[in-house]
Amino acid sequence: MKAFIGVTDLDWFNHLSGIPEIDEVNFWQPSGNRGFKTLNPGEPFLFKLHSPNDFIVGGGFFAHNSILPLSLAWEAFYEKNGAQSAQEMRERIRKYRKTLSITNEDFQIGCILLEQPFFFGKDEWIKVPKDWSPNIVQGKTYDLSIGIGKELWDEVALRLKGRKIQEFKASDTADLFGKPQTILPRLGQGSFRIMVTDIYQRKCAVTQEKTLPALEAAHIKPYIESGPHSVNNGILFRSDIHKLFDRGYVTISPDYRFEVSKKIKEEYENGRDYYAMQGKPLHLPGKTDLRPSSQFINWHNEKIFLG
Repeated sequence: MKAFIGVTDLDWFNHLSGIPEIDEVNFWQPSGNRGFKTLNPGEPFLFKLHSPNDFIVGGGFFAHNSILPLSLAWEAFYEKNGAQSAQEMRERIRKYRKTLSITNEDFQIGCILLEQPFFFGKDEWIKVPKDWSPNIVQGKTYDLSIGIGKELWDEVALRLKGRKIQEFKASDTADLFGKPQTILPRLGQGSFRIMVTDIYQRKCAVTQEKTLPALEAAHIKPYIESGPHSVNNGILFRSDIHKLFDRGYVTISPDYRFEVSKKIKEEYENGRDYYAMQGKPLHLPGKTDLRPSSQFINWHNEKIFLG
């Protein structure tokens, strides 16, 4: 198993470490010109402060990376971006890019989505590994099974003992605090939204609309009904279709077709545009394990769809 040590600033760390019971964070990169391909889902991503604070001060578990407009990153994560407002976040991006720009420029930024973040108190900070170079700007990867990487993981694991890290079951404790292992992270709401958006290639599953501000990641079984933030409980819809889906006026069939309730015409004497899409096959992810689960589809048809 690998870990990546990413360099960040003290303001980002201080803001996020002060949010009680935080379940996810967006470790964003201001340039937005390349993706992050270093880790597999579930592998640890550790936070190292800018020099002269050469310490590892916390971390999280990698879930996904994406390049997003600032507006979408803010709408998905809000203060879990490590800033109090979108404008504050924009100013930080401008500072790191060393550029002057229009007030409301919607910067494209790199986003590394991390689940179950943890933050160390100052008395727990870990000195950077002995091979760390002061010339490292973004970060460095370590193999946690051998040498310096193993020593680092032992220090992190020691500090995680007794903490509520939901990814790890009680039966996994021996492995967690000895041999490192990869465990897929439990997604938060923001990560769910971004991952579903990317899995559907930023296009509505019904209409193929690709205007990003008009697209919304829908839960098939709502979160308030114990529906999980998992990609196979999600689907990407145009915002109007999402609203109709949540209220039961449309659904998806077990064979992945779009279904429209007769209630639209009965109640609103309209719906022509929606009825024109009746029976239309959905545009789905290529990997079958990312597609909507029949369990959640059946629940929506039985509990929500108006027929």
